[in-house]
Amino acid sequence: MARRKRLTPPRADYLEAAAPAPSAAPGPLSTPPIAQVAGETASSAALETLSEEMARARADGRFLESLPLAAVDAAYLVRDRIGVSDEEQAALTASLRARGQQTAIEVVDLGAGRAGGRYGLISGWRRLTALRQLHEETGEARFAAVLARVTRPGEASEAYLAMVEENEVRVGLSHYERARIAVRAVEEGVFPHDRAALDALYAAASRAKKSKIRSFVALVRHLDGALAFPMAIGERLGLDLARRLGEDRGFAKALARALKAAGPADAEAEQVVLKRALRAGTGAGAATPAEGTPARRRPNGRARPGAAAGPISMDWQPEAQELRLSGPGVSAAFRSALQQWLKEWKE
Repeated sequence: MARRKRLTPPRADYLEAAAPAPSAAPGPLSTPPIAQVAGETASSAALETLSEEMARARADGRFLESLPLAAVDAAYLVRDRIGVSDEEQAALTASLRARGQQTAIEVVDLGAGRAGGRYGLISGWRRLTALRQLHEETGEARFAAVLARVTRPGEASEAYLAMVEENEVRVGLSHYERARIAVRAVEEGVFPHDRAALDALYAAASRAKKSKIRSFVALVRHLDGALAFPMAIGERLGLDLARRLGEDRGFAKALARALKAAGPADAEAEQVVLKRALRAGTGAGAATPAEGTPARRRPNGRARPGAAAGPISMDWQPEAQELRLSGPGVSAAFRSALQQWLKEWKE
């Protein structure tokens, strides 16, 4: 019978010799160079895309910034709102005091080199004014800055259009104010003439509405500064005044003198003066037969001699923007002379 072999546990020194040497602790996995370059490129591209998107948002007016009050030039554009009632401004100031600024103003980035501020105000004059009043009154930091939508400089006509659109939507403008901003834009060289200004600034207006605004242009050109309450002039009265201004060259001066002498304290009193002047007749006399021919000078500086052989009546049609001449003095010779003069003047 075979003997069973006794199994004995291995010696410790044998186990130590047989066991493999422990390996070093695993270190961090190294990133392949190409993967690292690809990651850096992707991050750079993402940052560039974000930067471009922010620039587009800023240019499109989708980017809001908190600007110091002193950085905004409120006189950048000639304002279309002539005045705001104390009651309206007080209500806005109370709202800003209680709830802070809820609606951003709109400004154009002028750059650091422009005097008077780096940003030109396009719309939000009332909010900016109220914030300045509150900061001056309280000294609180929350009133020291204004939330603004910033756009990049573009055509000056675009800035005027943005201002008009904002005010038309928010508060509406009187015909006098609409005409006034068109006149001021022409005087600033933004548009070549009144018709171009009206067509651009009030492109969405109906033909009849633009015709009425065009009639009020005459009031602005002849009476701005003489009228104390022009916004209160209604459509009918404004058209009557425009018609008289077109018919009578002396009416504007006579009316200005009457307004100065009366010194009306409110809009109602001023309109009494205006209506009285319309009923009183002419200021310096309507056009006489000798004045029935064109009075403007030719490009060479010489006035064309009169060609009318009889009385001429002039009827200004504000709706159609036409001056209609009639009477015995409107002969074939007169028409021919007038057409030739208009052709030379236009050239």
